[in-house]
Amino acid sequence: MDSLPDFPWDSLAPYKERASSHAGGLVDLSVGTPVDPTPDVVRSALAAAADAHGYPQTWGTPALREAVAAWFARRRGVPDVNPDGVLPTIGSKELVAWLPTLLGAGPGDVVAFPAVAYPTYDVGARLAGALPQSMDMTDQGPVTSGPSMTGPSITTPKLLWLNSPSNPTGEVLGHEQLAAVVRWARQHGVVVASDECYAELDWRDGAGGSSSGLPVPGAVPSILDPRVCGGSHDGLLAVYSLSKQSSMAGYRAAFVAGDPALVGRLLEIRKHAGMMVPWPVQQAMLAALADDTHVAEQRVRYGIRRGHLRSALEHAGYRIDHSDAGLYLWVTRGGVEGAGAGSCWTILEEMTDLGILVAPGSFYGVAGGRHVRISLTATDERIGAAVHRLTNVAAEDS
Repeated sequence: MDSLPDFPWDSLAPYKERASSHAGGLVDLSVGTPVDPTPDVVRSALAAAADAHGYPQTWGTPALREAVAAWFARRRGVPDVNPDGVLPTIGSKELVAWLPTLLGAGPGDVVAFPAVAYPTYDVGARLAGALPQSMDMTDQGPVTSGPSMTGPSITTPKLLWLNSPSNPTGEVLGHEQLAAVVRWARQHGVVVASDECYAELDWRDGAGGSSSGLPVPGAVPSILDPRVCGGSHDGLLAVYSLSKQSSMAGYRAAFVAGDPALVGRLLEIRKHAGMMVPWPVQQAMLAALADDTHVAEQRVRYGIRRGHLRSALEHAGYRIDHSDAGLYLWVTRGGVEGAGAGSCWTILEEMTDLGILVAPGSFYGVAGGRHVRISLTATDERIGAAVHRLTNVAAEDS
């Protein structure tokens, strides 16, 4: 516990207080928590399963695991997920935090993750007593960026986390890049866990071109895609959450899928620990996974907010990097090569003066120190307020 960092969002309290004093009120774009109603199809399924007098299955019902496999085939271009390699989890964050421990990582082991990354990958390594280490993903495979804790730079981790689309940057790793990571991992005996929870929120040109109004299946590749893994899921895990695509953050509804042997190990430990997704939530998950319409509708809402916010930020002199997918804009100032870019804290101060709260990029690693992460998860009215304030600043500067 002594090695755990302070919870980063606690440090935003004084900025939130300042931003809240703005005459037009606070626009909180710092945390990606959904604000739109949970779809009726999900709530109806939850209510219908409310008579939950018995213990749920840790492994999830066969129907739920088969629904996950069918969803991978229909939406992710992965036709061969084995339902025996599927496990529901209590949201994805708890799995991210505990996966190194569940896989037996400990002192002397390394848990690696991207240089700019969701901080819970680092925390999970520390909880296990392992060494967290950042790595850059190249076309040839991972390359060490440097350890996050004092200690030797070890290039062969026990577990490697990927996150595509990335939180916070919105970067999408392509099939060839992911395949290079898989080849490297198998050569070195490394387990790869891929956090893919923003996959349905692809904003690149041509995204949403399918008849469903959603991205073409497999456009954002999964680590389990046969073009990535060669048809074998050995040593691979894909993590997915319904929090974003289905506005189910309060349900804590997620799953991991991939190598049945690895999933079986997780299952045995979770059975002993009582880490079970409640029965009504399992039924709500099943309903959400079978319905693409609500996901397409939610994607439209986020797309409109993103377009308005991106245009206003660029008009106000900010630069958007990556941000190809997901629920965030990765924002900085300065030229294309970073010339003239300021600290993330300088941008945070500018936004705070406008009554807009954002997340400093340093929360996601040293490499994020010149960016801020701006979330799309606010109501249309609050996004409109932010756009209005940014537009006024641009007008004053012109």
